[in-house]
Amino acid sequence: MSRDIIFVALGGMIGSVCRFLAVPFVVGLLPFRFPFGTFVVNLIGSLVMGAAVGMSERYAGFTPEWRILITAGFCGGFTTFSAFAFENVELLLTRQYGTFVVYVIASFAFCVAAAMAGFLITRP
Repeated sequence: MSRDIIFVALGGMIGSVCRFLAVPFVVGLLPFRFPFGTFVVNLIGSLVMGAAVGMSERYAGFTPEWRILITAGFCGGFTTFSAFAFENVELLLTRQYGTFVVYVIASFAFCVAAAMAGFLITRP
């Protein structure tokens, strides 16, 4: 069990740093007032999660340690439900109801689709 914690910690550290760098990068690319930074990292994280699970089923060399490092570690640190939730609170407090609805529905639908796509592309 202690080895698993090390893999989660290492992956989480890498994922958190990647998110810290990716969110402002994505926001800087787009001139919209939509929370694209969090949306994009959650979308990418969902795709990576699905692909990691699919690859772990397909390739014997994809060890349980790699799966833990990527899924619980990297994806857990890279994606962010708390930022998603708070961005939605801000949208509600500023009465941007249309953006709130689009953000919630698009996040759910596209992240589930990305996870499924990653899994289907990589599974046996």
